[in-house]
Amino acid sequence: MNQAAPAAPGTQLSLDWELDFFSRPVLDPGGKKRWDLLITATPAKDSGQAPFRWAKNCPANTVNSVWLQGALNEALLAAAEQGLGAPRRLRCWRATMRTMVQRAAEAIGLEVIPSRRCYALVEWLSEREREVYPAEEGYMAGPLAPPPLPMRSLPLPLPEAARGDSWDWVSLPLGALREAPEWEIGFEGLFPLPAELPDELMVPGLRLFSRTRSLAIAGWIAGLEPARLEMEGANLVLEAGLEDRWRLATLAKTEASEVTEAFAAARTAAAGLQFIAVQSEAQSERFDGFWLLRDMPDC
Repeated sequence: MNQAAPAAPGTQLSLDWELDFFSRPVLDPGGKKRWDLLITATPAKDSGQAPFRWAKNCPANTVNSVWLQGALNEALLAAAEQGLGAPRRLRCWRATMRTMVQRAAEAIGLEVIPSRRCYALVEWLSEREREVYPAEEGYMAGPLAPPPLPMRSLPLPLPEAARGDSWDWVSLPLGALREAPEWEIGFEGLFPLPAELPDELMVPGLRLFSRTRSLAIAGWIAGLEPARLEMEGANLVLEAGLEDRWRLATLAKTEASEVTEAFAAARTAAAGLQFIAVQSEAQSERFDGFWLLRDMPDC
């Protein structure tokens, strides 16, 4: 088995990496879509430093796990040159590329987590689609055919051990959420909030309560890679991983209709931001779990 490139002496363990390996709206000289490998480190919750970013073009005729494995080794060397060590995990957000990414990464000892929690990656990709690709030769101008929407599975009920005693809706101002890195949190999933959004913007979310199992519930949610909250009919659904969907609660028909409209409007106003918290009780100043979430494009 090939080993990962060695880290330079004195390097530190980096955070998770977020990875996208896919075709871009740029034609190569042979008339085929060029592929890019994009890697960015998940920003540290309390770091003001720019995250590690790395990109490499891939000709369409060399798209395979062998090329990807070699490129990952190059990325590890580039990270080491910046004083960074190997990532703890690689997050892959495209279901269609999961097998290839896993094959290449596992061959060099890197763990792959299928996850939609690739917020930094999607922001960078959007930036490149606006500013980088249109300036390149071979750029395919005009609207592209949208990808087929993925099949959505029916939401599964939460396991008994993961159910809280109660839950409630809550909204917090963005300014308060900017202080979340300073809170007492057990399991957390924080990311830098958009600097351009005002502190007074209200972000919707929910709190789960359990006097006896709050830490265990938080640990279970952490393992899911929570991605977003959604109302589907009368069901409050937590979407997680790449395709997982869990039913958190079922509301009365009248309440569900009101909540669906209000939650969708609040989420849109907050640029897709949401959160989910787990506490032993409403008065507790400790969060056994707290995750920032954000709407992600289907891919």
